[in-house]
Amino acid sequence: MTPEKVVEDPDYAEFARPGESRNDPAVMRSSLERWLATVLEPSADPAVTAVEVPAANGMSNETVLFDATWTEDGRRSEHRLVARIAPRASAVPIFPSYDLDQQFQVMRAVATHTSVPIPRVYWSENTPDALGGEFFVMERLDGVVPPDVMPYTFGSWLSEASAEDRSRLQQASVRVLAELHSMADPHRVCPTLAGAGAEPTGTAALRAHVAGQRRYYEWVTADGPRSPLIERGFDWIDANVPNDAAPAALCWGDARIGNIMYRDFEPAAVLDWEMATLGPRELDLGWMIFQHRFFEDLAAMAGLPGMPDFLRRDDVADAYLELTGHRPADLDFYTLYAALRHAVIMFRVQSRAVAFGQAELPENPDEMILHKMTLEAMLDGTYWASTTSKGTE
Repeated sequence: MTPEKVVEDPDYAEFARPGESRNDPAVMRSSLERWLATVLEPSADPAVTAVEVPAANGMSNETVLFDATWTEDGRRSEHRLVARIAPRASAVPIFPSYDLDQQFQVMRAVATHTSVPIPRVYWSENTPDALGGEFFVMERLDGVVPPDVMPYTFGSWLSEASAEDRSRLQQASVRVLAELHSMADPHRVCPTLAGAGAEPTGTAALRAHVAGQRRYYEWVTADGPRSPLIERGFDWIDANVPNDAAPAALCWGDARIGNIMYRDFEPAAVLDWEMATLGPRELDLGWMIFQHRFFEDLAAMAGLPGMPDFLRRDDVADAYLELTGHRPADLDFYTLYAALRHAVIMFRVQSRAVAFGQAELPENPDEMILHKMTLEAMLDGTYWASTTSKGTE
């Protein structure tokens, strides 16, 4: 991405996050304690001993950290837990719907059928009675995550690591995708993602995914401006869908290192499965590559050195080939599709900022897309040549 400017406050993940979406820790503690009593054995006597609502909560699900104790098999034990809660409608959420139980089921399936490190998932609650929204509870693990705010390319434990450690983290992150995509019969293992019908091909699943993204864009723009650039992007995608006759893989959907918790530069927990889907494996690879480019280009525009030797497109493809025997194809298409999908999300984020009086509606709605110039360059076929000339592809 080569944006025209770096916003004075690049904390775009915090845009339009209304205060009412927060939960009072004392109230949350009581609610969680009462709810635990309904899912544990009558003799468990649960007690919630600590609750924390992180200041940097997510743009979609609410995250609540809590500690609890209960009695099981005659022994008192301590548990470090996380509750992921669907947002209230009044928070003007990023997405039109949140299927928390589906996330729960996908995480359970991935943990059962692959070696991808997934936190243990405990319970899924499909009513909003206890916490104000549907939620699920999983174990809380220790580790570090490459930060989004400020972006890890601006200076972080990752950018300051040795070249050897960054390379190890990169290889391990690509391995997560390789292991996930190796799941056999994902349409049977995760039937809620597949819907009715036979096992989809990569192309069939991709077309269904694109149709879903178009519906999402229509929802985003239903009560506000439209984006000529995004609509041009969808037209390009429709005209250039690659042929993939192989069975669709289980895709993480939000495959980026900012959703992985690391210990000693190795993945300890793979998080945030709300965008999981069936599709070509390149769907995840393109997203991982683009998400790094998004931050890398922001760093370049801020005059920072960034991480030009990290998650380069060719390196990711070579690592995936080495791990799986599959050479990723059509990465021009899949990285552009990733940029387009991210553009719709950014358009929604900025629309929320306008709605909450935190930003003004620009004369050109395309200016609401932080990586507008990247998407334009990709559509014009000039983006990757410019990164190659800088040695970053």
